[in-house]
Amino acid sequence: MALVDSIVVFAVSLVIGALGIHLGARTIVAESDLEEAVITALLGAIVWTVVGAFLGWIPFLGPALTFLAWLGLINSRYPGNWVNAGGIALVAWISVLGILYILAVLGVGDLGAIGVPGV
Repeated sequence: MALVDSIVVFAVSLVIGALGIHLGARTIVAESDLEEAVITALLGAIVWTVVGAFLGWIPFLGPALTFLAWLGLINSRYPGNWVNAGGIALVAWISVLGILYILAVLGVGDLGAIGVPGV
């Protein structure tokens, strides 16, 4: 049963992260496909984990490099430049915070968002 619970939490968290990225891309570059956002969220989680494992321990610089790697992924997957990628990331982060807040109010509290760090 714990495996099924873990899979459900993973799937819901991935959808929440992808929805945030989708909203960010739609808002900033007026172009987004939900499937693209799901792939970006999944790849973003992998990039964040791998870079964080190798560089995250370095004070100040490690978290910054980890964030830049994640931002670089967004920059490579969506049109525009680094500023657009930063805008997508900001809108995604705010969107996910809002979604998680609503879920917490509804009593669904232990979820996160895969692919959107810091939430």
